[in-house]
Amino acid sequence: MEFLIASGIGALTAAGVYLTLRRQTFPVIIGLAFLTYAVNLFLFAMGRLTIDRPPIIATGAPGYADPLPQALVLTAIVISFGMTALIVVLALRGFLETGSDAGSAERGEDGVPGAPDRSRHRSHS
Repeated sequence: MEFLIASGIGALTAAGVYLTLRRQTFPVIIGLAFLTYAVNLFLFAMGRLTIDRPPIIATGAPGYADPLPQALVLTAIVISFGMTALIVVLALRGFLETGSDAGSAERGEDGVPGAPDRSRHRSHS
């Protein structure tokens, strides 16, 4: 069970990083969602993964599921929902202003975004 969860965390992290490095904004949003899912699974797996254990802890119980990671996951879900909503609104605003969902700005002659292209303004005397 632990190997399956660890493999899922690794696959979600790899897919999230890959999609986050894309140029368009929609894959970046999906990649960030994958990364938040990976973090949530990681936090959930920090508390022991036990199956068929009663939620009531008897005296002298050797092991039980820790409720703290579950509370952290619930908090992380709420925070990631808010961040995803913010990113979607920013991406939509950028698309409506520029007409493109590409995330890069025009580059000047120095290769710096927003730098002026001095070759157009040189006088040929």
